[in-house]
Amino acid sequence: MKKSKSKVLLSCIALIVFGAFIYMQSNTPYQDQDMKPLLKEYLHLSSESLPPISFRYDHELVTTEQPYAFIEFSLRKLGHVLEYAGLTVLIYLLLSQFVLVSRWTFIFCLLFSLAYAITDEWHQRYTPGRTGHLIDVFTFDLIGILIALIIIGLTRKIRSIRTRTMNM
Repeated sequence: MKKSKSKVLLSCIALIVFGAFIYMQSNTPYQDQDMKPLLKEYLHLSSESLPPISFRYDHELVTTEQPYAFIEFSLRKLGHVLEYAGLTVLIYLLLSQFVLVSRWTFIFCLLFSLAYAITDEWHQRYTPGRTGHLIDVFTFDLIGILIALIIIGLTRKIRSIRTRTMNM
C-alpha cells in the first residue's frame, strides 16, 4: 500500500493530540469540571421536569429527581462514548496508512482503544476528586469503540460497492 509521509505524520499527530486531550480531561479534578452550576444558570428544572428514571452507578443513586446531576452524568458518559469513538477512528486512520485493512486492523483498533481506556481509568484513580471505574471501560468506552468500528466497516462496504458498480 502506498503511504504518504504527510498523511502518516498528520495521523500520528492527530492521534497523539487526541490521546493527550483524553489524558488532560482525566487529569482535571472533578471540582474543576463540575457542570451543574452552568446547567443551573441556563436551565430551570425541578425534580419533576424529567421523566422518572433512577438507577445505581458505583453505589450511588443517579436519578432524574436531581435533574442537574442526572444531566451532568448523562453528558459525562456521552463524552466517554464520543472520546473513544474518536480515538478508535484515529487509530484506524493511522493503521490504514501502513497495512491493507483487514479484520486484524479492526481487532487491533478495538484492543488498543480498550487498553487506552483501561489505563485512563487507572490514571483517574490518582487524580483528586476523580475515581476510575472499569464499568466505564466496558460500557460507555466500549460502546464508543464499537460504534466507530461499525461506522468504519459500513463506510468501507459502501465504498466497495460503489467502486464495483462504477467499474461495471
